[in-house]
Amino acid sequence: MEYAVEARALTKKFEAVTAVSGLDLQVKPGEIFGLVGPDGAGKTTTLRILSTAMEQTNGEAFVLGLNVKNQEEAIRDRIGYMPQRFSLYGDLSVQENIDFFADIYGVPRGEERQRKAEELLKFTGMLQFTARRAAKLSGGMYKKLALACMLIHTPEVLFLDEPTLGVDPISRREFWRILYGLKGVTIIVSTPYMDEAERCNRIGLVRDGKLLACDTPEEIKKRAGAKKLEEAFISLVENKA
Repeated sequence: MEYAVEARALTKKFEAVTAVSGLDLQVKPGEIFGLVGPDGAGKTTTLRILSTAMEQTNGEAFVLGLNVKNQEEAIRDRIGYMPQRFSLYGDLSVQENIDFFADIYGVPRGEERQRKAEELLKFTGMLQFTARRAAKLSGGMYKKLALACMLIHTPEVLFLDEPTLGVDPISRREFWRILYGLKGVTIIVSTPYMDEAERCNRIGLVRDGKLLACDTPEEIKKRAGAKKLEEAFISLVENKA
């Protein structure tokens, strides 16, 4: 399989507003791909379409070779999708939340599931907080637990919509450390933060639903003659204007 995720002329319209406009995208297996742009750029809409949470208006999209329009159930079994407002159950403990999501994803109960849950909680630094209620977690810990819940069924592709929004800089760095530790998982993460974009293998810079550039952060800066990614983004916007 050449691409884990592919979009061809992907378009989404909401009455008079075009949120995504003719987007072409190819993400390689095992890649950390960043969808980067300001609020209203179309990042969330794109991720919702790719994760089968929303249907496109025009164009095609494929995840793991499956068509998002008519093979959504098969796709959902093999992906994890963490929206901006991911909701854990505040009255449940850390352990109870991960068990709940394991049940939702149909992970069989038993020693293997218990081992997987313990491994994920240790990996995300949450093992010592298993009895704590989710409502009592800090912003960074909440995000890490949400990620553990998304990983319990061993997805092949992860869609993360601005996962570090609203958390402190130290927690942001810790979250990215965890992402780097995920081996063999294709990750598509949306972010408005240029420093996070620098951490991705490749990025797609988007504005007004359109893809301005797609390459490694270094190559995009080189083409724009810029030292910083933010400068390259501004240059691309001005050239497209």
